[in-house]
Amino acid sequence: MAKINAFRTQKGWIEVICGPMFSGKSEELLRRINLLQFAEVKYLMFTPNTDTRSGLKKAKSRDGRIIDSISVGCSREIIDWVNNSSEDVQVIAIDEAQFFDEELPEVCNYLANNDYIVIASGLDMDSWGRPFTPMMKLLIYAERVTKLKAICTNCGASASFTGHIKPRPMDAQILVGDKNEYTAHCRHCHSQSKLNYYNFPKVRKAKV
Repeated sequence: MAKINAFRTQKGWIEVICGPMFSGKSEELLRRINLLQFAEVKYLMFTPNTDTRSGLKKAKSRDGRIIDSISVGCSREIIDWVNNSSEDVQVIAIDEAQFFDEELPEVCNYLANNDYIVIASGLDMDSWGRPFTPMMKLLIYAERVTKLKAICTNCGASASFTGHIKPRPMDAQILVGDKNEYTAHCRHCHSQSKLNYYNFPKVRKAKV
């Protein structure tokens, strides 16, 4: 006998859209939200108040799409907004997830466990190639992951890394910026990714 949920969609899960700068993460998130609007699905969109590039209470993609959002200072505020909503919200959308506090993954997990569909987008790595902690844990919890690629501005190959244009210290992981601060690189053009952060012993190059 087939299991009870074999032929129907269960409620509550986490989707993560990740990738480097200029890979279309926000475009993909807003595209999914637009589809939900056609289906009359109720949602709430959240952005961190540290990201001021699009102005207050707006989630904006580079292709010109704009959706009203709720700017919050910490991830726990998302639960408060859900509880106080006058509508029967089914989907929680989160843009620029890497800028949230480290409790965001647990908040998303809690919401998914209570039958909400959570869709979060954000950078998976900083410009030194180090993972953002909230995104790293979200990727572990997520049932569905979409990793997008950009185009390397040096060689035109598929780009998975975000590079910084201006010199910056390694301890400054969060720096809000756009084309004036960042670029996209493939692994071989991303010089920061070749640094030996962990002081590993020198390894010989693989033969090609």
